Formats: sequence, structure tokens, C-alpha cells
Amino acid sequence: MSDERETGRERPTSAADRRGRRTSSSSGSGAVTAPGKGRPTPSRGGGAPRKASPVARLVRFLREVVAELRKVIWPTRKQLVTYTIVVLIFVAFMVALVSLLDWVFGLGVQALFGA
Repeated sequence: MSDERETGRERPTSAADRRGRRTSSSSGSGAVTAPGKGRPTPSRGGGAPRKASPVARLVRFLREVVAELRKVIWPTRKQLVTYTIVVLIFVAFMVALVSLLDWVFGLGVQALFGA
């Protein structure tokens, strides 16, 4: 702890301190206050929310969908083939496992209750 004071480097005490939003460093108390705190965040609209038409909402939705699809990292052809083969093998394994369990339980029920 004394090494930090000797080098002049203090350990950040809060997230705002780590981001460099220390505004009251001249007071020496180490208190952290971010600018604008103590009052509510102002709203952007400034007025009553207006209701958009269904067409405008649909157009906005489609624009947002396209924007999100542009952020997607699409797999290459090789990755797609590999993933498809893995999924098909897994599905075949699960079908075989469930079929086997069904057959075994069916034999057990027949042996227990008789058919």
C-alpha cells in the first residue's frame, strides 16, 4: 500500500475512477463524481411519444433486421458442410438411442405384465 503512494499511482476505487472520470481530484479526498450526476437523465424526445403508423414501424423493423444481419459472421462453405454433417450424425445417434431405449423398456413391460 505504501508503494502506491510513493510512486504517485493510486489504485482506482470505482469504475468511474478507472475510466478517468475523476472530477474532484483537487479536493484530495478521492471522492468520485461523474459529471451530471444528481439529476435525472434528460429524455431525447422532449414531448409526448407519437405513435408511428404500422407501415413506418414495419419499415423500421426491416431496416433493423438488415442492419443486424450485416453484423453476422457467416460460415464458409467448408464450415457449413462440417456443421451439417456433425448435426446429422448427432441426430442419427439420438434416434438410435431413443429407439434402443424404447425397445428395451418395451421388453421390460412385456416381461413384467405379460402380453
